[in-house]
Amino acid sequence: MIEGPRVCGKTTTARQAAASEVLMDADPAVPQTMAVDPRLLLEGATPRLIDEWQAEPDIWNYVRRAVDDRPGLGHFILTGSAVPPDDIPRHTGAGRMSRLRLRPMSLFELGRATGQVSLKRILDGEPVPSLVHDLPLRDLATLICVGGWPGHFRRKAEEGALLANRDYLDEIRRVDIRRVDGIVRDPARVGRFLQTLARNTATCTSVATMARDAGGTDHSLTKETARSYLAALERLMVVEQQPPWAPHLRSRSRLRRSPKRHFTDPSLATAALNAGPGNLMKDIPWFGFLFESMVVRDLRVYAQAMGGRVYHYRDNTGLEVDAIVDAGPGRWAAFEVKLGQGRIDEAAAALLKFGNRVDTTRSGEPAALAVIVGSGYGYQRPDGVAVIPVGALGP
Repeated sequence: MIEGPRVCGKTTTARQAAASEVLMDADPAVPQTMAVDPRLLLEGATPRLIDEWQAEPDIWNYVRRAVDDRPGLGHFILTGSAVPPDDIPRHTGAGRMSRLRLRPMSLFELGRATGQVSLKRILDGEPVPSLVHDLPLRDLATLICVGGWPGHFRRKAEEGALLANRDYLDEIRRVDIRRVDGIVRDPARVGRFLQTLARNTATCTSVATMARDAGGTDHSLTKETARSYLAALERLMVVEQQPPWAPHLRSRSRLRRSPKRHFTDPSLATAALNAGPGNLMKDIPWFGFLFESMVVRDLRVYAQAMGGRVYHYRDNTGLEVDAIVDAGPGRWAAFEVKLGQGRIDEAAAALLKFGNRVDTTRSGEPAALAVIVGSGYGYQRPDGVAVIPVGALGP
């Protein structure tokens, strides 16, 4: 099963392997067939693509039963851009289905990163090579605002891509968020909540704070309503949590448990606020948060390829680390993300302080402590902290 937000390339990817297909959300015969005999939709050459299966969620159990009844492997490829409500009775699919999360493309996939610094090699303990990769700040702002959307998004000029991203988000607030669980929501309120999420990208801002911000002067958005918006957006896979990492610590520091939140692509944050590259250039602090969000997107793509996940760290003393890539027992690396070269020393100090707090006898030694920057030189510092230009990072 390939999961991911709309227009991230799920169907195109699946069609490269499928021998036949049925489009559950577009074929007018599907509802009638579901009412008569859903098993008819599973007939065809295999692997058979069941596209946007969540449009008719009852098909899930029929697929699961067919997998049980048929010998061999690789009978079906399911794609989905939303997770149906939990009240629909479904077998988990454990032992029968595997899941692949598809995200918008990374800078490496877009051809804007060389991959000279491989995340896999970093986790294998190889040092970062000396290099230079210049990526002008205006180009970086454009990459954030246009995003990693494939297909027609890549073929549009900058202004067209920005408009397409705004239309995408407008469709989510008006139509998609209602389809995910059947609850009718005020599109204007959803829009204000999306703007709040955009302003708080890559932060641990609480749901209560976001509800107050999105509610405006009349405080018309309750915390419970904000939670329901957030849950629906996560079901649509346009918003993702970055959970906290919980290593064994040497110190008495207490870990904070709040997740960071990101749009699945930072371009949706800029679209929510109708912002373009010029706006980012005038608001460097927000630019920095969006740059961090883009780096987290790319790290998620690269880490997933090796079975890893991306976390963050925050404790009660105020020490934070932007991204922890954990690829299994004793195989992890910590990253600070800074837009400019001027904050490398500060970031390196935080990483070294963090490294001293982790009980490496239980969590293992870090494969690397590294600062990811927007542009410039890549190298290994005398204190052991690596510096990596984002345009050199790859899988």
